[in-house]
Amino acid sequence: MGDDRSQDQPPKRVVVCGGGIIGVCTAYFLAKKGATVTLIERSSIAGAASGKAPAFLALHMCDGGLLSSLARASFDLHSSLAEELDASRSYSFRPLTTLTISVGESELPSKSPILPHWVDGRVKPGEIIGTAETTAQTHPQLFTRALLAKAVTEYGVEVVTAKVEGVEEGEKGVVVKVAGGGVIGGDAVVLALGPWTSKLLGPSSKFKVHGKKVHNVVLEPKDADAITPHAIFGTYYPAQNMGPLETNFYPRPTREVFVCGALVEAEIPEGPELVSPDPESIEKLKRVAGIVSSYLAKDNVSVKSEDVGLMPCSGDELPIMGEVPGMKQCYVSSGHGYWGILFGPASGVAMAELVLDGHASIVDLDCFSPARFVK
Repeated sequence: MGDDRSQDQPPKRVVVCGGGIIGVCTAYFLAKKGATVTLIERSSIAGAASGKAPAFLALHMCDGGLLSSLARASFDLHSSLAEELDASRSYSFRPLTTLTISVGESELPSKSPILPHWVDGRVKPGEIIGTAETTAQTHPQLFTRALLAKAVTEYGVEVVTAKVEGVEEGEKGVVVKVAGGGVIGGDAVVLALGPWTSKLLGPSSKFKVHGKKVHNVVLEPKDADAITPHAIFGTYYPAQNMGPLETNFYPRPTREVFVCGALVEAEIPEGPELVSPDPESIEKLKRVAGIVSSYLAKDNVSVKSEDVGLMPCSGDELPIMGEVPGMKQCYVSSGHGYWGILFGPASGVAMAELVLDGHASIVDLDCFSPARFVK
């Protein structure tokens, strides 16, 4: 992935709103293609859902649908960026084996050969759904910040800490209004504000990005060396007559295990700092962890964090990427759902191509265009 910057024409000025993985990837590839980029973030980089995601990557799990080409292109880009950014030094990236299990109070511990030895609780093995060639993981916050650091130092991206309050068409492009009365102008703007994207555009927006809370706990086992790189997709069936709870386990190279699940539809608050976890959901995750593995039982772990991310989703469960209907040179990239970390790099390339070249070549964006919501 060489430097695509051209010396033959003045750079296009692009403002990217949002410092999550989608905004940072977009800023990185815009700047790499030669744009002069300003990135605006109200709080911290990858401080919302992008920093609280499992960051599970899969080459093949979107096959057979409209997301397949985006997933496959982005999986390959994650591998390339891991080399480019020296992931072993700046953030963690590694292949995984991935399998499914059923979890229940009535299950007996299994000796199935597909289960890693640390999954020694009341589980029933399912199947291997990913190998080291097709599934991997990264650390979402560290990756996003490492990519932005390179964008700043090598490609001149400017980072502005401010709350975006509005976007307007100007005489020579677009104007982004920020809190305190400031304005930042550009030839184009990309809105990558996660669940706050359509909130910014207001009632006139033709599309809606809604939020789902995904709860997580980060556990550090006392015997962390015993935990192997296996991603576990679990379905917990409570003894009471209650619905199943999807609970996933992602061991990290940082000697931690990221446990997530307990999805809850949520209202979008004023800012990411107001998104808070539901204590009952957190307790459920910790309970299931102890049922799945004695290594993750409460007496055998330190709880490093209990948190929640507000995952941006669209009404049809497809990302929203393209020019905003009725607003020239105002683009959106949001609604990436569960696969936001996976989709980040290819979405960034696609948006950079769309803004600077007029069309995306890495993937066909037609099915993701916000124009699909215009009746």
